[in-house]
Amino acid sequence: MLERLTSSSNPNFFLMDYDVTTLQVRNFLVVPKHFFVPEIIERRKPLAVTARRAGWVGCNILLNHIPQTGKIFLVRDKKAEPKARVLAEWQKTLFLREEKEVTKKGWPLDVMRSIDKIGKSEFTLDDVYAFESELSRLHPDNRHIKDKIRQQLQFLRDRGYVRFLGGGKYQRT
Repeated sequence: MLERLTSSSNPNFFLMDYDVTTLQVRNFLVVPKHFFVPEIIERRKPLAVTARRAGWVGCNILLNHIPQTGKIFLVRDKKAEPKARVLAEWQKTLFLREEKEVTKKGWPLDVMRSIDKIGKSEFTLDDVYAFESELSRLHPDNRHIKDKIRQQLQFLRDRGYVRFLGGGKYQRT
């Protein structure tokens, strides 16, 4: 799975949630391929020696490690999303595709996920700094977490993902 995700031909993932009794689609979404990084793949235990495919190792995709902007709904709560909104959401994160080395996407995605957790459209630098310990756990080799947070906010600003309002304040676009 990791080999496939790091290749240039990795796929977008489409996920569907449906009601089996009414055969209605509740939610249908796409996770663009540029959101798939090794950190969202969790290796499972190999199958037991008694299994038909003994030793085979599968994986789980940790969807909770993907920022909300990486989950683009085509159908949400049984209602089709407007085409213009779907296209705008898709365009918003295309800058992530520019980075060909998949391991370099970790920091921007982690900061984007931190912004999601803040839960407000406007936030401060201190709001993002509140995730310093979590980010240092995710990136143990980095000894300058606050500097890296500022760098990533500048990167996200330059790509139009956030807007700098001045005085340490930002706004999600």
